[in-house]
Amino acid sequence: MTELALVTGGAGFIGSNLVLELLRRGRRVRMLDDLSTGLPANLEPVIDDVEMMEGDVRDPDSVGRAVRGSHVVFHQAAIPSVVRSVADPVASHAVNATGTLNVLVAARDARVERVVYASSAAVYGNAGTLPLREDMPTRPASPYGASKLAGERYLESFTRTYGLPTVALRYLNVFGPHQNPKSDYAAAIPRFISCAFSGDAPTVFGDGEQARDFVFVEDVVRANMLAMDVGDAAWGRAFNVGRGERRTVNELLTAIGSLVPGGHPEPIHASPRPGEVRDSWSDIAEARRALGYEPQVPFEEGLRRTIEWIARVHP
Repeated sequence: MTELALVTGGAGFIGSNLVLELLRRGRRVRMLDDLSTGLPANLEPVIDDVEMMEGDVRDPDSVGRAVRGSHVVFHQAAIPSVVRSVADPVASHAVNATGTLNVLVAARDARVERVVYASSAAVYGNAGTLPLREDMPTRPASPYGASKLAGERYLESFTRTYGLPTVALRYLNVFGPHQNPKSDYAAAIPRFISCAFSGDAPTVFGDGEQARDFVFVEDVVRANMLAMDVGDAAWGRAFNVGRGERRTVNELLTAIGSLVPGGHPEPIHASPRPGEVRDSWSDIAEARRALGYEPQVPFEEGLRRTIEWIARVHP
């Protein structure tokens, strides 16, 4: 029988893209999602091909049922927002840290062969040196970053203590289809694209010269596939997953304006938000070496495909 892959948060942005790729590769797929932010519409074309379980990673019983029988677990479920974590750090910890611990305990008990965890470059905080490297100190600037780092430490400890194979992927600024531009906590790219279509002035928190490493979701999914099969030298470790390129928010706005008819209005500038880092871009040499990861979708191509998707699904 074909091996079963579990995707927690499988109706969400990255999770749904993972589900689609796993199905394309012929895997059986189960997903666990409480549908608090995930959208079943993300999986509408394949809904009959996925075993859907509605449940919360904070509930050990739900997690245990979902993990049972799985060969590999892609743990994507999270509250992925610095702003929300500042407003409600307890909820972020419960989902991101305790939820991850629940997944690991269930995976250990079910003798799962691999857990691949969605971490974040937020674990670095405001690094004094850039680009970000995995051997640099981790000093989270937000409860979100702290909760993701707690998850990483649990993965490392479960590998060392129980021999559970785990890999953590530190995502940079992921964008692409299935990223909701209508959310109250929408990320910059879908929010700016939506503003470009509507003619509304986008809000930029800060002067716009803060730098980011924007990576297309297809490349992030590829990194997950590589982590699923990587050898034991990578177990218990964390790897940056970005493009390894630096772009400012102002450059992002210009790029969107060049691709959306009518350009974009001048942004409204607001004060930087608590917990957000000033600059963040990655060195991906270690992911190249250990995972064989190489981003394949150029930024401009990913942006074009994202704009086309938002125009079609969120007109």
